[in-house]
Amino acid sequence: MTDVSPTDNAFENGQPQTGGPPRGGFRILAQYVRDLSFENPNAPDSLRIDGKPAIDMGVEMNAQGRPDGLFEVELRLSIKASTDAMTVFNVELQYGGLFALHGVAEQDIEPLLLIECPRYLFPFAREIIARATSDGGFYPPFMLDPIDFAGIYVARQQSIARGPADQGQA
Repeated sequence: MTDVSPTDNAFENGQPQTGGPPRGGFRILAQYVRDLSFENPNAPDSLRIDGKPAIDMGVEMNAQGRPDGLFEVELRLSIKASTDAMTVFNVELQYGGLFALHGVAEQDIEPLLLIECPRYLFPFAREIIARATSDGGFYPPFMLDPIDFAGIYVARQQSIARGPADQGQA
């Protein structure tokens, strides 16, 4: 094992030292909360429920190019916890990042923006949601399980591919 990271001395004069073609990648230039909403409409009763509430969760990823050549990636997470008797809490978060891509083939841009970029944003969004539920009086705080962004992307692509055929049969 070596103490040199893969990025240390990997490039010399803009070219990889290995002599192979440069590898593509991205840089995270900024991360930000665009919108955060936490509701605890039945407090303090919602803090004293027996058992675990039912969780309804939504996940969306969006990406768009900007005129300056950078890309905005947005992760939208919504979580509603409820029992038969009441809403326990609602959390909605729009968390974004500004990314610079370099050396990425055209066909790889969309998967990179909708799989890898959200994967890097997710731990920060997870922490924000945990902190919001903790600040709302819930202990332990709500911790999102890891999300399979590749699975979501594949399901979205399959849905798009089936879309016109399904509409034609209706």
